[in-house]
Formats: sequence, C-alpha cells, structure tokens
Amino acid sequence: MYILAMDFAAVGVKTAQFILSFSIIVVLHELGHFIPARLFKTRVEKFYLFFNPGFSLWKKKIGETEYGIGWIPFGGYVKISGMIDESMDKEQLNKAPEDWELRSKPAYQRLIVMLGGVIVNVLLAIVIFIGIGWYWGDDYLPAKNVSYGVHVSDIAKQMGVQDGDIIVSLDHKELENFDALESKLILANPKTLEVKRGDSLVSLAIPAGLATSIAKFKKTAPFVIPRVPVIIDSVGKSAVILEGALNKNDTLLKMNNTSIRYQYEFVEVKEKYADSIVMITAKRGDDTVYIKTLVNNKGQLGLFVKLPYALFKTVHKEFTFLQAIPAGANRCYTTLDNYIQGIKQIFTGKVNPNDSLGSLISIGNTFPSAWDWERFWTLTAIFSIILAFMNVLPIPALDGGHALFIIVEMITGKKPSDKFMEYAQVVGMMLMFGLMLYALGLDFWRLFK
Repeated sequence: MYILAMDFAAVGVKTAQFILSFSIIVVLHELGHFIPARLFKTRVEKFYLFFNPGFSLWKKKIGETEYGIGWIPFGGYVKISGMIDESMDKEQLNKAPEDWELRSKPAYQRLIVMLGGVIVNVLLAIVIFIGIGWYWGDDYLPAKNVSYGVHVSDIAKQMGVQDGDIIVSLDHKELENFDALESKLILANPKTLEVKRGDSLVSLAIPAGLATSIAKFKKTAPFVIPRVPVIIDSVGKSAVILEGALNKNDTLLKMNNTSIRYQYEFVEVKEKYADSIVMITAKRGDDTVYIKTLVNNKGQLGLFVKLPYALFKTVHKEFTFLQAIPAGANRCYTTLDNYIQGIKQIFTGKVNPNDSLGSLISIGNTFPSAWDWERFWTLTAIFSIILAFMNVLPIPALDGGHALFIIVEMITGKKPSDKFMEYAQVVGMMLMFGLMLYALGLDFWRLFK
C-alpha cells in the first residue's frame, strides 16, 4: 500500500515547512486587517492562527482582543466587531451600531480594513523576493547548455521532439532558463519550438492542445528532462559494496551487461535488478573499474549522482540591495501573472481543473524533502501571492467580496442590509467549503490512485 511506502521523515520535513510557511503568511495577512482596524478605533475581538471550533490549543486575552492558536490548520482569522464573518455571530447586528464597530465606520475605512490582508500579502512576497535576490542571487541553466540534449516524454515525442535534441528557443526567442520550458509552453501559448538536432536547427509546430496534455501528465512525467551521464557525487551509508569501491567522479557505464549512458536509463536498470547483486562497470579517469554491489528491494544502491546544475554551465546573477528591489518587484509581478494565466487556462478549457486543482496536500507536497531555506522562502512568497489573489476575488465570504459591496455602496450611496450581508456570507462560505472539499477529494484520489 502507498501509506506503507511513504518516507515519513520526508513527510515530516515537508509538513514542518508547510506549517511554518503558512503560519507566517496567515499571521501577516490577519495583521493586515488588524492594524487598520485598530487605527480606526475598531474593536478586534479575536486574532487566531488556524481555526478553533470547540476549543483552542492556546489562547490569551490582552486588552479587548483574545489571541489564540486553533487546531484546524486551514488558515486563520480576526473577528472584528460589527462585521459578518466566518464566525456567523449575528447577535451584535440586532442592536444599534456602536462607535467601536466596523459597520459604524465610513466606507473608505471599511474598504482599507477589508483590503489590508491582501496588500500585506503582496508586500510580503515582494520583500521575500528582494531578500532572495540580495542574499542568494539568481542561478539558472540556459537551455542551450544542456549539451547532451534531452530525454523526451511521450507527449514531446508525439510533437516531434527526439532524444538528444537540444532545446534552443520558443517562437525564435532563446530559452534562457531550461526549467521555465514547461511553464512557458503552458502559459505563453508559443507556436513553435526550435531544437538543435545534430548540426541542423529544426522548427517544430506546437499543437493547440499541448498545454492541456502537459498539465494533465506533468505529475507523472516532465515534458523533457536533461540527459545527464551517471557521475557519482557521493556514496551513502546504505550502499552495500561487496567487491571494489565506488569513488566520487566515477562514471557508471554498465550494470551487469546492460549499458548505462544517462541517469534516466540508470533509474530503469536499477529497478530491473532490484533485490539482487550486480557487477557495475565504471570509468575512473583513464581506467575501467569493476564493482560488485547490492541493489536493494526498492531498486536503490545508496548512491548520490551529480545533477544537471553541477555538470552543465549555469549562469549566476548577483544583485546589490538596490538592484534586488526592482528585481524582487518584477519577480512578484511575473509570479502573479503566471498564476493568472494558469487560471485563464482552466476557465478557457485548455487545462482540465481536475488535473490542476489541489488542496493542502498538494501544497504541502511542493516543499522539498530536505530543508532548503531558499526553496522555503521562494514557496512562501509564491503562496503569499496566491493567497492575495484568491482573497481579492469578488466572492462573498472573501475579502474581495466584502470590498465589492463597499465599493458598490460608495458608488450608489446605498449600504447593503445586514440581512443581505448575512445571506451573502453563507453562500460564499458554502462555495468555498465546497471547493476545498472537492480539491481535497482530488488529492486523496491521486494519493491512492
């Protein structure tokens, strides 16, 4: 069963990163509501990380506000007096508005309170991207530097890409970052893909349904992967060497009599010889060496091989703090634009939502199995942008829904009744919970499938 095959250590690391990331995002989002509410002398009754139906893991009242941590890690909330929210506390609405309630404040103040969380999430993403650029810089692998060419998926093969092709450009514009190929094929709607095949440059037409196919199958097989020779980086403690020795920088050539040129072949051959003793032929400098070793029942030898970024010439770009500011803002804009383009692909039917939607399981699984601070902060910034976009949608129960009603009030001069807001909140919550349950169901289906 899948559960028995799970690496619980890796799951634990992913879970810890997910909880920390979303705690940062949610707390700052709610602060975006809390701070302007207090500046406008509005009472905030509760400030919670995670939801707390029935009981709280921790709570403490300071002044008029109860601060706490709930037990359902789906987000968080601030309960602002005089506002219909997810708590559905309607008792206060049966009384005349008090000066310290949000409903008694001018429309512009209520609008600022409603949009405060979204604004903070966007600012958080920009600040994180600025920090990433300033501290780590930017590393990327130009497609033309993948010198051994690519290994193609069935989708790429159907389009005409062949093993060994070197990706050059999309619509005659050089592909600077190899890792951006899939997202550009899905989001930018290019018409042609240019590859170097031998000494020739070949232009391949991109079919209209390619984005749908990539989105559907990318969880099982990338569109293309770099062809990389099997060069040892290190030998793990779990390796069982029976004769000879494997050293760093050894290049694997054969396993028994099966030739191995590239890492994807190595993966396939290992599985073939699972739970057996094999003889490996390797190149060490100008010499050929032979090593007898054990492949365990999971098809593993306990070896770590060098990845493309270690073998091919990459580009590293450094940023001063001042240079990182516009670069971070631009990366935030690009990330948001890519996300919006992805949403458009769903609504225009180019991508099946069943292949793209995911719940907290999918989100948590995007974090790496080993703690990586650069990756952690990158994902935190991305999810902060996504949270901002989702919350600003004009759906009742979301910040954008409340803001829409306030804007209509400012234009028409007529404030929606409390009863209307109550019904709108119920409808919005039903829509959101329905979508969350649907996405969760999809994740469980994928998990057990």
